[in-house]
Amino acid sequence: MQKRIFSVIDYGAKPNIETVQTEKFQKALDDCFLSGGGEVIVPTGNYIVGDLRIRSNTVFHLMENAVLLGSLDPKDYQRINSDTVEPLPIEQNTLMHWYTPWKWLELGGGFKKHLYTAGSYWNYGLIRAVYAENIKIIGEAGAKIDGRNVYDPEGEEDYRGPHGINMHFCKNVTLSGYTVVNASNWAHAIFQSENITFENLTVLGGHDALHTRACNKVTISNCKLITGDDCIAGFNNTDVVIKNCEISSACSAFRYGGNNILVENCNVYGPCRYQFRGSFTQEEKISGALTSKSARNNMLSFWTNFVTDDLPIQKPAGLIFIRNCHVVNADRMLHLNLSGNEAWQRGTPPTDIIFENIKAENIKMGFTAYGVENSPMSISLKNVEYSCQADFANFPLFRIAHCDEINFDNVKIKNYNGKFLIKDWSKNTKINIRSLAANQNQKISEHTDENFLCDPI
Repeated sequence: MQKRIFSVIDYGAKPNIETVQTEKFQKALDDCFLSGGGEVIVPTGNYIVGDLRIRSNTVFHLMENAVLLGSLDPKDYQRINSDTVEPLPIEQNTLMHWYTPWKWLELGGGFKKHLYTAGSYWNYGLIRAVYAENIKIIGEAGAKIDGRNVYDPEGEEDYRGPHGINMHFCKNVTLSGYTVVNASNWAHAIFQSENITFENLTVLGGHDALHTRACNKVTISNCKLITGDDCIAGFNNTDVVIKNCEISSACSAFRYGGNNILVENCNVYGPCRYQFRGSFTQEEKISGALTSKSARNNMLSFWTNFVTDDLPIQKPAGLIFIRNCHVVNADRMLHLNLSGNEAWQRGTPPTDIIFENIKAENIKMGFTAYGVENSPMSISLKNVEYSCQADFANFPLFRIAHCDEINFDNVKIKNYNGKFLIKDWSKNTKINIRSLAANQNQKISEHTDENFLCDPI
């Protein structure tokens, strides 16, 4: 059966004009869906759009040098709430706004309804999908989605605009080949979905590059992610493979968590050439400025383990395997802080995190792993070369609590001159050493009863 082709040009869209063309694009997408599926093509040129909804059995194809420019008016991203082709269920069409984590705690719950209802105001985006199956967004050379750093005083943190691509409850999704630049919020926000493939994508600037929550069977490969916010983020994900990626972040390279996660063959480095937009001035946020004289661009962490109780867990967190990676210029190598002072860090820690065949250079603050009493957790390092920054403060390389065991197997630590490698806020941590090369004058570990202090990130 011949695949049906729908060109947005045939529906009246015109490249390179200063007119919002959402309705023409959406008519092509709707006709494709109502005809049983097919491919919607966007020819070369620049097109200004608001929110577009892609539906089941649809390929959305950005041809060579086709560019979607996000409308600068936040009001142009609300069409999904009045959609008549596939109306959102009432319980999903909440239009709820973003609140700070502290406000949600005041309201009495960790379950953030504005995040997990597809029709909330916070979930608006340039491309949307809800309850859709068998969909693809693909791009040829030069294909681009430009979020244009839209300013919205009603958005997250009183300045963030729409996401680049936002999906809820979807299955069999492929996202491939295009570039996202200057996403006004997350470039990709994928929630409670299954069989998600990100491949050969580039994300530059903006906020989180690839963010998945409560997703199953996720593959991320051959992506270039250079952002002022987290690069790969999310929690409560299962069966995830992340490989062959170039990653540079002004926050966390990975702020991630879940069950059965493999990360391999990634090149991770800081500082990032893009700054964290949360540290821009209000005037800079309003203007959509690309740089700031006052903003920072240091990489806060290589692996920040994301664990929270926003959603019922699919599987207990654990089986996190990170191998064959090169990490340069991170403030922290591991950040896991369940001590209680980070609103988004709640629940139970992963059972195990394994770092294998890792070369980490010029790291500033080491490993923090504060778990939960009576929840088993182990950290293993195998074939790891680790060097500290020259100005590494005189504090322990590992700061741990409620960690059952730490394993060292062929680990080499350079440029660390602290008194001991491990400072333990709990008792009875088992330390297994097969091969560890470090300063011979250092003690391996020391227990402490002092207050645990850790800056949230």
